[in-house]
Amino acid sequence: MAKNNNKGVTIIDIAREAGVSIATVSRVLNRGEGAGPEVRARVLEIVERLGYRPNVSARALSGRRSYLIGVMFLRMGAYHYVGEVQLGAMNACRRAGYHLVVEQVETPEGVTTPEALGMILRDAAFDGLVLTPPLCDDPQLLSAVEDAGIPYIRLAPNSDVERSPYVWIDDQEAAREQTLGLWEMGHRRIAFIGGPSDHRAAVQRREGYLAAMRDCGVTVPDEWIVLGDFFGMSGFSAAEALLALDPPPTAIFAGNDEMAIGVLAALTKHGIGVPERMSVVGFDNSMAAQTSWPPLTTVHQPIAEMAEAAVDMLIAGFGDKRFRARILERKLDYRLVSRQSAAPPGD
Repeated sequence: MAKNNNKGVTIIDIAREAGVSIATVSRVLNRGEGAGPEVRARVLEIVERLGYRPNVSARALSGRRSYLIGVMFLRMGAYHYVGEVQLGAMNACRRAGYHLVVEQVETPEGVTTPEALGMILRDAAFDGLVLTPPLCDDPQLLSAVEDAGIPYIRLAPNSDVERSPYVWIDDQEAAREQTLGLWEMGHRRIAFIGGPSDHRAAVQRREGYLAAMRDCGVTVPDEWIVLGDFFGMSGFSAAEALLALDPPPTAIFAGNDEMAIGVLAALTKHGIGVPERMSVVGFDNSMAAQTSWPPLTTVHQPIAEMAEAAVDMLIAGFGDKRFRARILERKLDYRLVSRQSAAPPGD
């Protein structure tokens, strides 16, 4: 009978049940070599059935690993993105018997100095790191991590992609499809609110918007593009600027959902109906996109799945001396989500 919890279940129990040595079970749990695929599958099945969970603290005492995976953010303000990354990374860590540690590089006083960053990397004793945008493109940070000898995976890097393994979606193509969807509805004056210029996704989404407009034979006026910072208030301010145009756009594509919610607030302030007089679309498919009024047409970005895949790749690479030299890339799918905030333009 399967046990309901892991209390009292030891590596000895696993070895006895599987009919293998304790050393073999240890190799399987630590992803070491020397255990064939059939033995590995049998051991893992028994581990799952008995509900065994390794004692992280005890394993760390061996000195081989800390069993800590770090996720590093520049700042913690983009709540949907940060929360989804943590959720996905935590799921993968728990499944493999690791703990997740979250670090913010930007402090209230400014970006952490190289010396302070080096201290974080040394003191935390991470087994591996997941680096999020825009940190994943910071050469100073990458050098510090590499100097510390810590394996790392990047989420959606924009440059030097052969430097490390990474996980990504095609933000540019997703934004292009989103823009073409508005065009096919009949919109011709389609404005875009972009994110920060040092953020890979922001750049790619702007390029996707521009590519779609070029495909439709439109040269986009400069005033149709307003840059924000991925936070709601910047979407509100950008919408105010776009509404002042003569004529104003009939549709606004915000580079993420938080800015799109800010756009909806600005339109409400001016008594402009959505989608009767203005269509609004976003990107991410956050919870706010589902609960806004009207519910937001957007692009579903599998943020949690990306982080989960990154941690899985990271742990799978432990002990593989070729890990850094190999180019490991995993591309996940996006999908368009149609809701009530977008419709053909009114008269």
